[in-house]
Amino acid sequence: MKFVISTQELNFLINKCLNIVSQKATIPILSNFLMEAKNGELILTATDLTVGIRCHTEAKILEEGATALPAKRFAQLIRELTAVNVEIATNDNETTQVSADSSRFKLHGMNKSEFPSLPQMDGAVQFKIPEGDLKDMLFRTAFAVSRDDNRFALTGVFMQIMEGKAIFAGTDGKRLSRTHLSLGLDVAFNGNYIIPIKAVEEILKNLSDNGEATVYLMHDKIAIEASNTMLVTKLLSGDYPDVSRVIPNQLETVLSLHREELITLLRQVSLFTADTSHSVRFTFNEGELRLAANTMEIGEGKVSMPVNYTGPRLEIAFNPIYFLDILRHSKGETVTMGLTDPFNPGVITDKEGVSQINSSVSPLFVLMPMRLNEDA
Repeated sequence: MKFVISTQELNFLINKCLNIVSQKATIPILSNFLMEAKNGELILTATDLTVGIRCHTEAKILEEGATALPAKRFAQLIRELTAVNVEIATNDNETTQVSADSSRFKLHGMNKSEFPSLPQMDGAVQFKIPEGDLKDMLFRTAFAVSRDDNRFALTGVFMQIMEGKAIFAGTDGKRLSRTHLSLGLDVAFNGNYIIPIKAVEEILKNLSDNGEATVYLMHDKIAIEASNTMLVTKLLSGDYPDVSRVIPNQLETVLSLHREELITLLRQVSLFTADTSHSVRFTFNEGELRLAANTMEIGEGKVSMPVNYTGPRLEIAFNPIYFLDILRHSKGETVTMGLTDPFNPGVITDKEGVSQINSSVSPLFVLMPMRLNEDA
């Protein structure tokens, strides 16, 4: 194998694949990239046996071939090169020489036959979707996914295909994010898929705001192809909870909040919450929202902002970190919030022109309240 490629292009390709490589691989080959030079292209593949990625780009192929190289070491080397182009050549003993200007480096690799193949998606149901739309759906939901392995089914983004629509959801039991969009799929086709969070995060990195992605669906795996990259992942097993049950049907109060102002005030007041119990009291009075937190060890913080609230005094407590997450994954200048009482979830959306929030609104965020601290 022998080829010449732009150092910048090779770096770009490596960065797409590097996070997939197992950091603590029990099988040595999994800490390697598979590098293939053929048909005028360089193809890089990485897998941890759950998530796999294959990226390709144009290169000047002088001799076709393939080898597996230690991913982390190879990535560090290419990152340090200052030459515009790099020449890479592998001999029959799996020794790869990297040449950049007057510099020469040799890396010992492994035979390509030891590298596991990525799963085949033959016979998969497939549909196309704008990359920007898929990126937005995953961005809105991935942050709410559980990081607790004890609730295995919640450690992924749930995608449900039904009635020609794709519904995405993420939850850790304390907060929920749900979005949906229409697809060009047969309305008779239905399916439930739980995509591991590691795969979702890698998909997000590889999606652009333009272009089109192809999604391949099988009962136990899913693949996304976009921008010269194919990512394949096994799906999580188990049943995802019916998240629609936690979305309130009736909301007593619906009001608008200026997103950036609320982010600023929440960040200020959250400095006065204890590490063991993050809780900020939201007090709604006529035309005003007051935020307050105090702890014996730290002190007290109180801030306020104008809001379009009318009605009796309403108090409810939320975890400010979770609330800030929702605000950061909203995109409008304002968010619309629906409340019932101190004991039921708050519902938030940044959908413009919404006067009433219901389960059909997208995106939709649900946040469970916390116990009100009488000292706040």
